[in-house]
Amino acid sequence: MNNNLITLAIHTFEKAQILKTILETEGIEVYIHNVNQILPVISAGVRVRIKESDLPHALRIIEDNKWLEEIKEERIAINQGEKLLIPVDFSDYSMKACEIGFHYADRVGAEIVIMHAYFSSYSHTFIPLGDTPIDKSESIKKLLKQVQADMENLSMQLQQKIETGILPKVKYEYILREGLPEEEIITFCKVCRPILVVMGTRGKNQKDTDLVGSVTGEIIEVNKVPTLAIPENVPFNDLSKAKHIAFATSFNPHDLIAFDSFMKLLQGFCPKIYLFNISTSHDEWNEIRLSGIRKYFKKQYPEADIVYTILDDGDLMLATERFVRDNQVDMIALTTHRRNILARMFNPGIARKMLFHTDTPLLILHA
Repeated sequence: MNNNLITLAIHTFEKAQILKTILETEGIEVYIHNVNQILPVISAGVRVRIKESDLPHALRIIEDNKWLEEIKEERIAINQGEKLLIPVDFSDYSMKACEIGFHYADRVGAEIVIMHAYFSSYSHTFIPLGDTPIDKSESIKKLLKQVQADMENLSMQLQQKIETGILPKVKYEYILREGLPEEEIITFCKVCRPILVVMGTRGKNQKDTDLVGSVTGEIIEVNKVPTLAIPENVPFNDLSKAKHIAFATSFNPHDLIAFDSFMKLLQGFCPKIYLFNISTSHDEWNEIRLSGIRKYFKKQYPEADIVYTILDDGDLMLATERFVRDNQVDMIALTTHRRNILARMFNPGIARKMLFHTDTPLLILHA
């Protein structure tokens, strides 16, 4: 490795300073730079940069300190009761997520919390942005006024859809949070424990640069609350219209627990369920494990219409796309689990890969 600077993480100013202090006490030089929020799907904040040669040491320090696990237990003024969280960025695909979320909440009797998290470079950085003095208080007020107007506009659109019968009448409230979207969403989920998070995504045909640091990608890697990722081109706005749902399994025992959560989330729905493997290497044990799962599910879920499939050998993404197309699959459910930072950086999880390579909704369950 050489001494070129690389980005280790992007955080709010406060968290960047914490990480900087931790690393510098271990003898690692750290540089922080401000980053502007260019696209809503890309994380923004303060960039923490280190020498490339220090990367392995830095990753070990982060893992040992477990500092990313610690969150500030903030009090969030939300009414009691079952909640469904819909994070929005006021894009077209945010509205698609709202439509699906409202229909689902109506079916299960939940209330909705619509959240928008915004990042203010003025309130979290002491780094000069130029030679011209900036009135930070006025800039922050202007930003807050804009996001409030955007949220009120979204609320007005939703109310119109409710009044015209396009959406069911569901109790909802909205909150604005200052901070990085992924951090604020995860904090909310840890404190309030919604039954489901529904998020919009851009779909598979976007440029790679649009996907780097995707908020949805980060959420599905870390969040323990079930998360439904809705691509913008999904043809329906109600999960009851998803007649064919596939559940991906690696034949891990944890998948059985996740499948039970999956069935509870779909309670009241009657889709055809396709169980398929996410390992395309030829292995006779796959058939044996699948046979055992078939017997267990027949006893556990006697009323469920479940089809069991072993994908063909070859590239997983191509095999999955072919499987989805041939069986007219409307949604894919799969499990993920918290992996260490090193693995997440250099070996992205199957859930994140599938998120960026499909226009099919994904339901991600934490195993």
